Amino acid sequence: MSADLGEDRPTAAGLLHSVSRLSGTVLGIVHTRLELLRTELQEEVQHAAKLALWAFVAAFAGLMALFLGALAVIFAFWDSHRILAAVAMVAVFALIAVGAALAAQHKLRTKPPMLDATLAELAKDRDQLRARL
Repeated sequence: MSADLGEDRPTAAGLLHSVSRLSGTVLGIVHTRLELLRTELQEEVQHAAKLALWAFVAAFAGLMALFLGALAVIFAFWDSHRILAAVAMVAVFALIAVGAALAAQHKLRTKPPMLDATLAELAKDRDQLRARL
């Protein structure tokens, strides 16, 4: 009878092996998630840098076009309505600024959360570990 009881009990070596396997699995999961996090952060930084560069180029070109266009309008009406032309150009620039601010605000509000894929994978891992326990 004592031999049967010894066979049903897990041995220390078997328990150590199970803990070692579980630790290896958890470490593998953490490693994979950290790699995903690193990749997402690199992509986010590259995206932000490209966006900033193109935004600067677009803003500079747009401002130059608007400035030269405003000068052209003011010069065209120099003899008859120069003050009205200048005020009209200021109003146009103000409307463009308000529209750009609203567009930027909308973009910030609708941007997907940063590290969304990493958080989703971690949630899956958490759910799978809970299901095993």
